[in-house]
Amino acid sequence: GILVDDAIVVVENMVRHFRLPENHGRPMSVIAVEAVAEVGNPTILATFAVIAAVLPMAFVRGLMGPYMRPIPVGASAAMLFSLMVAFVVSPWAALRLVGRHLEGAKILEPETENWRTRLYRRIMTPLIQSPRNRVLFFLGVLVLFLVSVALVPLGLVKVKMLPFDNKSELQVVINMPDGTPLEQTARVAQALGDALARQPDVLNYQTYTGTSGPYNFNGLVRHYYMRRQPNQADIQVNLLPAKQRSVQSHAIAKRLRPLLDAIGNAYGARIQVSEVPPGPPVIQTLVAEVYGPDLAGQTQVAEQIKSIFQHTPGVVDTDWYVEDPQPRLAIRVDEVKAAQHGIAVSDVAHALALAISGTQVGLMHDQNAREPVPAMVELDRADRSSEQGLENIRLPGADGGMVSLRELVIVEHKTIEPSIYHKNLHRVVYVTGDVAGAVESPVYAILMMNKDLDHLTLPAGYTLTRYNASMPESTDHYSMKWDGEWHITIEVFRDMGLAFAAVLVLIYVLVVGWFRSFIVPLIIMAPIPLTLVGIMPAHAILGAFFTATSMIGFIAGAGIIVRNSIILVDFIELRIRQGMPLAEAVIDAGATRFRPMLLTAAAVVVGASVILTDPIFQGLALSLIAGAVASTFLSWPTIPVLYYMVHSGRQSGPEPETEQGDSQ
Repeated sequence: GILVDDAIVVVENMVRHFRLPENHGRPMSVIAVEAVAEVGNPTILATFAVIAAVLPMAFVRGLMGPYMRPIPVGASAAMLFSLMVAFVVSPWAALRLVGRHLEGAKILEPETENWRTRLYRRIMTPLIQSPRNRVLFFLGVLVLFLVSVALVPLGLVKVKMLPFDNKSELQVVINMPDGTPLEQTARVAQALGDALARQPDVLNYQTYTGTSGPYNFNGLVRHYYMRRQPNQADIQVNLLPAKQRSVQSHAIAKRLRPLLDAIGNAYGARIQVSEVPPGPPVIQTLVAEVYGPDLAGQTQVAEQIKSIFQHTPGVVDTDWYVEDPQPRLAIRVDEVKAAQHGIAVSDVAHALALAISGTQVGLMHDQNAREPVPAMVELDRADRSSEQGLENIRLPGADGGMVSLRELVIVEHKTIEPSIYHKNLHRVVYVTGDVAGAVESPVYAILMMNKDLDHLTLPAGYTLTRYNASMPESTDHYSMKWDGEWHITIEVFRDMGLAFAAVLVLIYVLVVGWFRSFIVPLIIMAPIPLTLVGIMPAHAILGAFFTATSMIGFIAGAGIIVRNSIILVDFIELRIRQGMPLAEAVIDAGATRFRPMLLTAAAVVVGASVILTDPIFQGLALSLIAGAVASTFLSWPTIPVLYYMVHSGRQSGPEPETEQGDSQ
């Protein structure tokens, strides 16, 4: 849609020149060259303004950088090629086609004013003549802008980094209490699998108990490939292809979560329904990182934060990276007693290893097996599953008698040391969660939880310091950092905001260099915020999230609106140089240039409509379509009125004629 804008401006101006009465009888090739030359310089400037609008997005940092970089790089290169095509190929092709259509005629019939032009003159004339009307007009535009922006704080437009995608798979993560045997974990996984098999949208599933499932995009960041404990299991669920079901995968995950949670709660299991992310994967949607001077205090603070997670509406799949205390038997050999019985310490260690883990003593050659079968020696599960069973193991002594292990060892009951996680060399305790329900953006869940975190009780008696985009500089005090999708959201919108600021500076510099004025660029850039008048209501009407792709569309829309403004202002100054009074020049420019402005907006609408139904790029399509429509119809009167207000004191001229005089 953006690429054809240059060609639209060039070809439309050629057709307009062909219809001018003063060009009657002149060669069409000469007229075509003059028409292209008239819009050539502003078209070049407008093209570079669009490039300046999208190019700064290539410098977005973090995980989203590689996702966004192809858009500005590819679009900038394509814009340069489209500019060459618009100046070389399009005029030649238009001349050939128009010439064939005219069948030897030298000029088209003069174009009379249509209803659109007459309506525009009827609206603009009182705006130019009456300062009161101009004030009322700009107040109306300001009200529209403020109402559109207010849709975000009112909650009618939700902000999210990326929307939910429509994938054909999801993953169910099962965490039993630490120390749960493998058989019990497998029993829970099978119960969940039976429930999944009865769902109409589930094609098939496969369970992985005590081992990790296949590596996937999500699991690489969430470290699912390290899940090898007996109390851990995964279920890989394959859904019907997207074209064979009427609901998206996220809606299926929302429907399955209460069912699976009910089954998991009956067995004491913690269930997480993990969806494949549409963008950069994170350790979890909601992540609270707790830092502090000692692990016990961090764990206590994390437990309170976990409770806040569990009691916040819309927050699901709450968990934390703290292991339950697990008993550990430390068997220490009494070297004195062992020596008295003539038994070496290594013999005791070997006997315990054999009892607990077994050992391979050879291979059994089976003609029906593809590979040799290992022959293992190990104790019965009952004999190696209890402290008494291990103590009953007997070893041959030096005198030929059998000695029980309990006579040779000292058994100590201890607790397994918990895992300690670090991030950037700082000890950290993680609390994780997801969002599902009425509000499915982590932004609003975090805002709700921050109110409860303000009243959190700390072991040291002070308030909990919270961080969003940066790590705490010191761990001398307890603090917390929001991570996960929230961190990427802040990073992306921060960088996009900086990119947009750079866009405004670049466009201003380009326009100042061309028009040699510090005021005219401000007039040209004034309609940029007006794109929000269409963007925000469109998101609210369709119930779509305002995402990073929506922000891309907003920035690209800034380039489009500046393009139209540049061509419109350049035409106003062209009319003034031709001797037309200022008031007539601004009205005539708006009436003349509305057709190419409308065509460029229509091209953007048609081009973006093909991605309107895509779950990821819907925000981009909405921003381009609604922003182009709103900015076109609002900038059409805004730019001429602003130009007239700024320059009316510098240039005197007759007031605009009546409609009858204009028609004449």
